[in-house]
Amino acid sequence: MSDKGKEWVLKECKEKGVEFIRLWFTDILGTMKSFAITVEELEGALDEGMGFDGSSITGYQDIQESDMIAMPDPATFTLLPWRSKDKPVAKMFCDILTPDGEPYPGDPRYILKRMLKKAADKGYTFYVGPELEYFYFKDSSPSTEVLDYGGYFDLTPLDVASELRRETILVLKEMGIPVEYSHHEVAYSQHEIDLRYADALTMADAAMTYRLVVKEIAHQNGVYATFMPKPIFGQNGSGMHTHQSLFVGDKNAFFDPDDPAHLSPIAKYYIAGLLKHAKETCAILAQWVNSYKRLVPGFEAPVYIAWSQRNRSALVRVPLYKPGKESATRVELRNPDPACNPYLAFAVMLASGLRGIEEKYELPPEMTENLYELTEEERKARGIESLPPSLGEAIAITEQSELVRETLGEHAFQRFVWNKKKEWDEFRIQVTEYELRRYLPVL
Repeated sequence: MSDKGKEWVLKECKEKGVEFIRLWFTDILGTMKSFAITVEELEGALDEGMGFDGSSITGYQDIQESDMIAMPDPATFTLLPWRSKDKPVAKMFCDILTPDGEPYPGDPRYILKRMLKKAADKGYTFYVGPELEYFYFKDSSPSTEVLDYGGYFDLTPLDVASELRRETILVLKEMGIPVEYSHHEVAYSQHEIDLRYADALTMADAAMTYRLVVKEIAHQNGVYATFMPKPIFGQNGSGMHTHQSLFVGDKNAFFDPDDPAHLSPIAKYYIAGLLKHAKETCAILAQWVNSYKRLVPGFEAPVYIAWSQRNRSALVRVPLYKPGKESATRVELRNPDPACNPYLAFAVMLASGLRGIEEKYELPPEMTENLYELTEEERKARGIESLPPSLGEAIAITEQSELVRETLGEHAFQRFVWNKKKEWDEFRIQVTEYELRRYLPVL
């Protein structure tokens, strides 16, 4: 940590009259964790970090080795705009360290940093632009009562949440997070705010902040926001389509002016890596039981492992090139959902793409047909495989993945797999309302 960064944070707190600083980090599942310190403790925290009990954080330490240190990152310092202006509250994201000052291998932020360093050692900077969709409901009860019956791009009077989105965007901008655009999505009461692309670490921090801000503004307005992937049966679920590219210096490594699709060999190897490792990374990108209620045919969610330039039924889409926009050449991965851990998600996406580049995977032919309309035999004839249909099957594949194990590291990998197996076991023994309605009257 640079002395300049520390001095700037201390100066900001003094000038703005900050009384409390919230220290943010995430557990292995991507749940935001936080504790507050007073401004009097700030200098010491910036120098030495703040200790806490890691055994109480999902996926962290066992109780006999529970001491952890949260080291604030001054580059992530911002005020929380929704708190009192009279006694401002600030926040910083933290890197988690062991008691001897080493990076903690179970810290998702460190896992992403480690993967980004691998890319940097090859000369690449990894940029991402996720599209996080979510729902507004009238309250947090299981009724999922919607605020509107609007559809894609609908405006007032159907889109009554426009003001909520506007307020959310203003808060994000005040926190230094640029927004490209926002709109009503396809499903009732479903919305999307797209963050402007950034390097993957900055974006992972921004995605965590975005999820919190959306919920905070909704709460202040007496409604409930959720990033649950599929809260309403029969409606589209929420995705986190993630646009990604690699740069070498200021040049986009994915662009080739002479290729018909304007894709460089690097881009093609990268896409091939995303496709080849799609099954084994699926449990990271769609990590909940409910995630697989979204990943079904017919709701604009990708199920089939293929790529295309225009076809939104494919797992990977390549947005069409616009002349003069070489830097915008990118690929879009469509199976992540907004309830994933963005640090781990971006790490395994990058790992898959880099593996494709390292081993020069061959890119399969582009699929221009609507994959939902093909028969199973037709898809099989074209060599098109499917994503795992359930969390149980996804985690069984991930458990055998050398790539995911290497990316997460043994410590985080074992804890993630254990947690997801536990979730699947808890789910599969439930007796659901569907079963009671379907079987109780007749069996």
